[in-house]
Amino acid sequence: MPVSTPQSSPAIAAAHRTLWRWHFYAGLFVMPFLIVLAITGTIYCFQPQIEPLLYPRLLRVTPQGEPLSAQMLLERARAAAPAGAVATTYTIRNDPRASAEFIFRLPSGNSESLYLNPYSGAVLGSLSVEDRLMKQVRLLHRALLAGRPGELLMELAGCWTLVMIATGLAMWWPRLRESGVGAFVMRPASGRRGRWKEIHLMLGASLAIGALAFVLSGLPWTAFWGKQFKAITTAANLGRPADGGAGHTHAPVRHKGHGEHRGHGATMASLPLSEVPWATGLTAVPLGTSAPAGQAPIGLDRVLAIVGSHGAGAGCQVALPGTPDAVYSVSCFPSDPKAERTLHIDRHSGQIVSDIRYEDYGPVAKAVSYGTSLHMGRYFGLANQIVCAAISLGLMALAITGFIMWIKRKPSNAVGAPSRPASAPPMRAWIAGLAALGAIFPLMGITMLLVWIIDRLAARTSGVRSRPARR
Repeated sequence: MPVSTPQSSPAIAAAHRTLWRWHFYAGLFVMPFLIVLAITGTIYCFQPQIEPLLYPRLLRVTPQGEPLSAQMLLERARAAAPAGAVATTYTIRNDPRASAEFIFRLPSGNSESLYLNPYSGAVLGSLSVEDRLMKQVRLLHRALLAGRPGELLMELAGCWTLVMIATGLAMWWPRLRESGVGAFVMRPASGRRGRWKEIHLMLGASLAIGALAFVLSGLPWTAFWGKQFKAITTAANLGRPADGGAGHTHAPVRHKGHGEHRGHGATMASLPLSEVPWATGLTAVPLGTSAPAGQAPIGLDRVLAIVGSHGAGAGCQVALPGTPDAVYSVSCFPSDPKAERTLHIDRHSGQIVSDIRYEDYGPVAKAVSYGTSLHMGRYFGLANQIVCAAISLGLMALAITGFIMWIKRKPSNAVGAPSRPASAPPMRAWIAGLAALGAIFPLMGITMLLVWIIDRLAARTSGVRSRPARR
């Protein structure tokens, strides 16, 4: 190991202490959120395996011959639904053991899933969409069940995780330069927190790349930065199709104006669909044609035949039209991003009004689609789920070991932040890097500035108190 010169040692020590101080601030803030994200993310990752165990009588059936048509099942579901309920969504299933699911909007404004045996048409039961366990886990993961404030907090936690990762790696880097691969091996340790420090170091070094991938693939879905990022990529023709969502159009497209659309907005994200691809969430929902005199609308069976003939199917959701000029909107959000599809089908003529495929996405949207599939543990099956769970639980262990180290060295009457260096080191590259991060992620930039100001004020107050009184 090269020995630092006496002139360089103080500067290196000061830089290390500055990095440690910011690592401490980031970790202290992120710690509780990392634990929540790890637990909820792991649970949600295994949703396909967990939900059939939670609701076996609703989600699983025994195959008994040929299933009834989707339109017939829809009529039976409507007859069994509560008074005033409106059918909004149908989920396409190809698994012969799966029940048929229809979602209804209740007069109260809430939604309810109604399950039927596709072979007999018997009603199996219902589940509240809002109160469903996985919906609650997802909301906890994204927003702490606290609405908009929770979304912003979780977004901040993700951004500050980047600071935590960067500063942690920077402190570990000299060890890597010294030992190479040996830097990933725990060393003998002593003292009150030595063993915990070694565990923390190994976890951080091993999980850094996975944690970085998790944060970056999750940020495009956030409430503030994600929305701005999507708008910018769309304007630059790097996200959704440049024409605003027409894609491969087979008929004149009329977009719904204010008050004409279902829900609260004229976009795919406003429809009663549980999952919509990132690239198409803000695309406008077009209108269909007016009903010809004496011609009945096409049924759900015809829609499914059209969808199947265009290479879409299992796992897709169909938003049912609620007005005479509304279309059937089909959203496919499968594990393979290349199979993502958004179709709008005229309810009277059966024409495809709009067809958006993965090939229509811009390069950023394509990258986000792959990142999302990997983030959710869907891209390469069970192995992907296991990797995601290992990273998530590893991050939780990282937070716990950091907390233990803090408690072991924390004074009883102080926060226990690492002391400031006697003189500020010339960390121009770091300052520029953090400034760039702050510009890219404005919420993080504002909070970083606030932390820096508070830290400076605390240092000045501490300095004044420590000076000897003048005579």
